[in-house]
Amino acid sequence: MTERLPVLLAWSGGKDAAWTLHTLRRRDDVQVVGLLTTITREYDRVSMQGIRRTVLHAQAQATGLPLIEATIPANCINDDYERAMAAALADAARRWPTLRTVAFGDLFLDDIRAYRVRNLAKIGWDVMTPLFGADTGVLAREMIAGGLRARLCCVDTQQLDIAFGGRAFDETLLRDLPAEVDPCGENGEFHTCVSAGPMFDAPLALLQGDTGLRDGRFAFTDFELADAS
Repeated sequence: MTERLPVLLAWSGGKDAAWTLHTLRRRDDVQVVGLLTTITREYDRVSMQGIRRTVLHAQAQATGLPLIEATIPANCINDDYERAMAAALADAARRWPTLRTVAFGDLFLDDIRAYRVRNLAKIGWDVMTPLFGADTGVLAREMIAGGLRARLCCVDTQQLDIAFGGRAFDETLLRDLPAEVDPCGENGEFHTCVSAGPMFDAPLALLQGDTGLRDGRFAFTDFELADAS
């Protein structure tokens, strides 16, 4: 039996990262050893998704994997991001000495994938994108049929109506999305917060809060743990 390749998974708390974990766990040549999440310091939330840190930690616990956090400022530039990632990956390498691969849930944006490959290669890391090139309409329905449960936690109101904020990622949502919106939101139309699926030991009970507009564009819907004190 060949030794499995250790992989660190970039974990946003959303559906694509969660399904990437599920996909990798079904392979016999790799082993996901941990999760890597970017946190915005001023908000104490997952960058892009806006997921609370408490929810993030509950997600990580449900996967049974340790979590490494890379902290960036709210007004982040590429240099800030790259320094934070390099520091987090150095931490990961100390913990898992043979680890040199990061998996991402990228679907079809070649420029984003190329940036990740180029940036991480500079510090000696490889990139894996197991979902890349998938038909996003087919993939979205595969996620739903496979038991993934998520809600829209961020909507770009320049691409999608704010009324979609907080809605369940389900077949009804897919039917209601405008034709120009990608079914997986790969163009940044929306982001999700996962609460259940085959990658979790048990579902999370989340309470949906208010939806608020940030920067006059992005509508964030808040979610918190139902048993949070």
